[in-house]
Amino acid sequence: MAQRQLETQIDIDAPAARIWALLTDFERMPAWNPFITGISGRLAQGERLSVQIAPPGKTAMRFRPVILTLRPQQELRWRGSVLIRGLFDGEHYFLLEPLDDRRTRLTHGERFSGLLVSLLSGMLPATRQGFEAMNLALKEQAEAPAV
Repeated sequence: MAQRQLETQIDIDAPAARIWALLTDFERMPAWNPFITGISGRLAQGERLSVQIAPPGKTAMRFRPVILTLRPQQELRWRGSVLIRGLFDGEHYFLLEPLDDRRTRLTHGERFSGLLVSLLSGMLPATRQGFEAMNLALKEQAEAPAV
């Protein structure tokens, strides 16, 4: 089965708790996030979310991933599929690594697998741009003075 992986990182001058709060505030996320433009559902392992993404220059897509891992202030991971599992699956993840009390490294990535991965790999550059745009927007939000 074909596989591809995208992974991005950014260091943010904010504690993991602040970044986690932004990543899991689904109601407010569309106001600052240029990539994930809509997300809803119950934040609990095993629950299904509704996620809308807008890769730059591509048509917006909606999918319904299942939360695989939920470790507050450390890791959020979900897996979604196109049509049926094994055709085109994506395991999306956010990892938070404290660098000190006030700085955190965000690793934001996705592992793609399935029979159609090689056919849909043309989406990967736009997806990477979307991840990077989201990372920068998250950094800006997290580093902004609290109001």
